[in-house]
Amino acid sequence: MTIGDLIRLLSDGEFHSGQQLGERLGVSRAAVWKQLRKLESLGIAMEAVKGQGYRLAEPLELLDGSAIVAGLPREARGGVTRLFVEEVLPSSNQFMRERFAQGAGHGEVCFVEQQSAGKGRRGRTWVTPWGRTLMLSVGWRFESGIAAMEGLSLAVGVALSRVLEAHGVMPRLKWPNDVLLDTESGAYGKLAGILVEMSGDAAGPCEAVIGMGINVDLPAAFRASIEQPVSAVRDQAPELSRNQLAAELLGELMPMLACFEEIGFAGWQEAWNQRHALAEQQVDILHGERRDTAIAEQVDASGNLWVRRDAERWKLAGGEISVRSRS
Repeated sequence: MTIGDLIRLLSDGEFHSGQQLGERLGVSRAAVWKQLRKLESLGIAMEAVKGQGYRLAEPLELLDGSAIVAGLPREARGGVTRLFVEEVLPSSNQFMRERFAQGAGHGEVCFVEQQSAGKGRRGRTWVTPWGRTLMLSVGWRFESGIAAMEGLSLAVGVALSRVLEAHGVMPRLKWPNDVLLDTESGAYGKLAGILVEMSGDAAGPCEAVIGMGINVDLPAAFRASIEQPVSAVRDQAPELSRNQLAAELLGELMPMLACFEEIGFAGWQEAWNQRHALAEQQVDILHGERRDTAIAEQVDASGNLWVRRDAERWKLAGGEISVRSRS
């Protein structure tokens, strides 16, 4: 019995007794009770009525590999060599790196309901509630060297934005790896993070693991526990299915990866700048203990962000610094 098995039974809107759940799942009532307690510890709200049993306080849509594959456009389906859907992993990016180490990985996609040791940029922890996000990693092998992959994470942000915009969600992009969305307070909240990890020779070939974590539906209690403003897809598209979003995202992402090596980020530069969250705003530039203030300009064809202060202009390369709005 897995958490997913239990959730599938409990999310039908009906009450189920511990005995019924045990019989359906082929386990003891004690085992069912242990898993129910685990659901509560994961922040999954339950309803319990004496004499009737248990059910989820609100339904959860579990990821379904068959539904995702069925929803893929033909062009994207040809680029997906294998698709995994896991309940819990330390990290989907780590999973994909291990697939490359085993001689596989190219064109493979891994979705996971929850990561126990997920990481964002610069080693920061990426915390998510169970079954409320879309977390995935895609493996892709490029014949060119690592330098030819400049701007890849920015192009991924454009791909996600295009999918969301088709559903009335209007995200903005924050250099180099964040996707933002307006919150009720008027400030931008983090909607998604992108982490691209590269390995291989400088002259090629190289392997990329493209990781994404997208907030789909965040409970109020979870939002309150986060120290920064956050947002979710269903803030603006309450009916959008996670499985539909997964399929449409791969539909945009896989063709982009197939031609990125030939076109480079220049093919997505204008689209990124059109969605630039901090364009012409004063920003703090953090580089280790050093902090500079400048005005953010546009990104160039290599994905570098140009900034200016007085008559001085300089470019920022991804992976070196963080940019924060002063507002």
